[in-house]
Amino acid sequence: MKRIACLDLKTVNARQREELIAAFTRVLDSGRYVLGAEVSAFEAEFAAWNGSRCCVGTGNGLNALSLIWRAWKEQGVLAEGDEVIVPANTYIASILAVSAERLTPVLVEPEAETFNIDFGRIEAAITGRTRVIMAVHLYGRTADMTRITEIARRRGLKVIEDCAQAHGAVDAGRRVGTWGDAAGFSFYPTKNLGALGDAGAVTTDDEELAAKVRALRNYGSEEKNLNRYQGVKSRLDEVQAALLRVRLPRVEEENARRREIAECYRTMINHAHVRLPAAAASEEEHAWHLFVVRCERRDALQAHLAACGVETLVHYPIPPYRQEAYARTTVAAGSRPVTDAIHRQVLSLPMGMHLTNVEVAQVAEAVNTFVFPGA
Repeated sequence: MKRIACLDLKTVNARQREELIAAFTRVLDSGRYVLGAEVSAFEAEFAAWNGSRCCVGTGNGLNALSLIWRAWKEQGVLAEGDEVIVPANTYIASILAVSAERLTPVLVEPEAETFNIDFGRIEAAITGRTRVIMAVHLYGRTADMTRITEIARRRGLKVIEDCAQAHGAVDAGRRVGTWGDAAGFSFYPTKNLGALGDAGAVTTDDEELAAKVRALRNYGSEEKNLNRYQGVKSRLDEVQAALLRVRLPRVEEENARRREIAECYRTMINHAHVRLPAAAASEEEHAWHLFVVRCERRDALQAHLAACGVETLVHYPIPPYRQEAYARTTVAAGSRPVTDAIHRQVLSLPMGMHLTNVEVAQVAEAVNTFVFPGA
């Protein structure tokens, strides 16, 4: 039995092997390996592709988010203890970026259908200390940015987007990363636009904010040996920038293929106990970073699929507020039944350019043959 991988990066990257090798060789031969021409070129190309005025490369996606918070603190927009509204079921990195800057994450339940923050619960979570709403485009589907930005404007709040899983996703004609005041992207190898190591970026139309992020990522220095801020070291690597320049022109094609696969799954999978992800609205273009189903007997379904030769993953088994890291903080306070149910039931099916149509059909057939315990 041939095993169907959840993701096969070796196969995906083999499609551009020669171009990637040429890009690496170009950097090797340049003799410039940190903050050189490749980073500058990628920042300009990614900003243009995404529709943002500014792009600043960072060492990873977590740092991209953290540097935005830090820059806003330098601008006087934020102060320690200020509150940030965050979806409760996001990956823990979204929350780590907030708490690392001594801001207070306020976790809001998601919508059960979309996995994204429930805009209807946002207003109830706003207090006198709220300064920012964080929208996370989880699994590649856009959060409801029209409503989120309307709330933010009305309440005088900033909006930050966590776009780590949503490269190229569109809502109402606008790409993610252009709706908020700033956005953080991850280019981790598994992403729709992935490097061959860690990498990230900040996008924004605020040139002053971009300048501060650019300095903060490089020891707080705007000019060599002059350190204006207490910065960090989080620079996009020249090699990774060169590789990302190879990958960027293919994102549209790859996202289109992901949408084809998702539609095949949605058409072929028909199981009373397997809940499919909601279809994107007519004005949306889902990036389908992951295809995530829900099942009350998730572990049994995963075991069945493994026996059928289908690899699956769980994104994510433990909610951030139940992690030991936040056990003695306000993040852990209260119950979040929607979040708990999602983390207990979600299962990611194979998704990506490595899949053939035959393999997609085999995955769907394997799901349909699952015998639900007790049924």
